[in-house]
Amino acid sequence: MFTGIVQATGKITAIHTSSATPESSLALTIDPGSLDLSDVNLGDSIAVDGVCLTVKSLANQLIHFDVSEETLRCTQGLNRVGKTINLEKALRLADRLGGHLVSGHIDAIGIVTQCAPAGESVILDIEVPSAIARFLTHKGSVTVDGVSLTINQIIDNTFSVNLIPHTLTVTTLGQLQLGSQVNLETDMLARYVARLLNI
Repeated sequence: MFTGIVQATGKITAIHTSSATPESSLALTIDPGSLDLSDVNLGDSIAVDGVCLTVKSLANQLIHFDVSEETLRCTQGLNRVGKTINLEKALRLADRLGGHLVSGHIDAIGIVTQCAPAGESVILDIEVPSAIARFLTHKGSVTVDGVSLTINQIIDNTFSVNLIPHTLTVTTLGQLQLGSQVNLETDMLARYVARLLNI
């Protein structure tokens, strides 16, 4: 479980595929940047651009993960060497919940349809598949590439968020451009309510 409050940005430094099934899975090596690894152990969960991955090994200040075919199918960006990524260690029960409850299970890939300056902030519009649009609500929460954000507006299948200067500085969202793809996770409470009501 995570909060969507990014703790550091890192970089994908290497990708290895299996020669037997090169398209089905991969091994990922990440340079965690300033992320504190002193309390990270094998088997721990770390959100990488919002995707919950399990630590396979730690060596020379690098983190190694295995990424399954299913994860690759549902997400974007994990197969790009050199990509800068948002990182968050799993939530502890004593931690502050600064964002919202995030599982690290991506619902869909969204497409940036607008990046408009608004003073020192940026208004970001993201188009989502209709299947998940129903889980979005005005002033509700959404996770974009692992960052917890508040929805300002929804029009059809597009929602808008405001990226404040701090978010632009400490996450990768300031690098997004028109047409960029992003990993999206809707609010888990909305998903559970929809399931219970069978809607």
